Amino acid sequence: MNHTVVTNTYEPEVIVDTDTLSRDEWLNYRRLGIGGSDVAAIMGISPFATIRDLYYDKVGIEPLIEDEEENNWVAKEVGHRLEDLVAEIFSKKTGLTVFPVRKMFRHPLHPFMVADVDFFIVFPDGSFGILECKTCNYNARDKWDDDGIPINYEYQVRHYMSVMNINKACIACLYGNNENEFVYRFLERDMMEEENIITQEEYFWKEYVEKKAEPPYTGKPDLVLASIRRYSGYADKELPEITISGLEVKNLEKYLELSEEKSQLEKRKKEIETQQRALSVPFVEKLGAGCKAVLEGGSVRYKITYNPTVRRSVGKDAMEKLKIQHPDIYEEYTKSTESRIFRIKKEAA
Repeated sequence: MNHTVVTNTYEPEVIVDTDTLSRDEWLNYRRLGIGGSDVAAIMGISPFATIRDLYYDKVGIEPLIEDEEENNWVAKEVGHRLEDLVAEIFSKKTGLTVFPVRKMFRHPLHPFMVADVDFFIVFPDGSFGILECKTCNYNARDKWDDDGIPINYEYQVRHYMSVMNINKACIACLYGNNENEFVYRFLERDMMEEENIITQEEYFWKEYVEKKAEPPYTGKPDLVLASIRRYSGYADKELPEITISGLEVKNLEKYLELSEEKSQLEKRKKEIETQQRALSVPFVEKLGAGCKAVLEGGSVRYKITYNPTVRRSVGKDAMEKLKIQHPDIYEEYTKSTESRIFRIKKEAA
């Protein structure tokens, strides 16, 4: 598919005013096309979703089981609530005016591309730019080192620049609780990169979404396995054994080789840990009930700690008693989780 992206010859179309939309209404409008935050999944580099997850969302297929732990719901909520603050800090640091436009836009030449932009920037020459506001925890700060930008955010903003026909953008990120723990990176429009993004998005939309054809899984293995589990449902041991065809036997052989390699490494790890425990014995004896010590070794000083880790847990027998004697409390405060283990046993045909 060949495209010619011509700048300064089109204006984005407004799909809807988002100011009065409910969350569900907003999500339904997003399913009309590909949004900026969808691009990373199409490219196979999303830290959150696979291309199959994105496909299922666009065609309205719900997962059979929900995620047992929504680990990132707080981060999402923090990011949403602090957008205005991030924009305010950016404006204060740069002296640039920023303003929101609460509308969802569509690319007039590629109507499968939609955009819900956080803020717009007014530059001194009167031109406009896009401001994308992010938050992250302090441990993720290094992703912005050396003028870097997380690639999923870059794809997102390049998508927005294409939809809005805007040549400048900035991504700002607050990673702490004061204005100095803040970074921002400017981006110039790159037409070659934009062409690539449009090509990949168009293929996804026309070949998969419009044709209702599932795309092959791509992305991080953990994300893929989690996705398969969500959409295939809980395990059912009553289902009959199946015969698999069309897959490479050599992959199973490689899996078995890696299992053996892992076993040998784990064996060596246990040997090392045993040696370390033996070496620690005289030091632990000296410490007794103490938790800290120092040892002078010539020009080197060694600091030793032997700190306790205390965990409270309910034993198996106590849990059984709780289930029998207080079933209502048991049901309220316990949760069933399911995990599955993939194993291979090689035998003669």
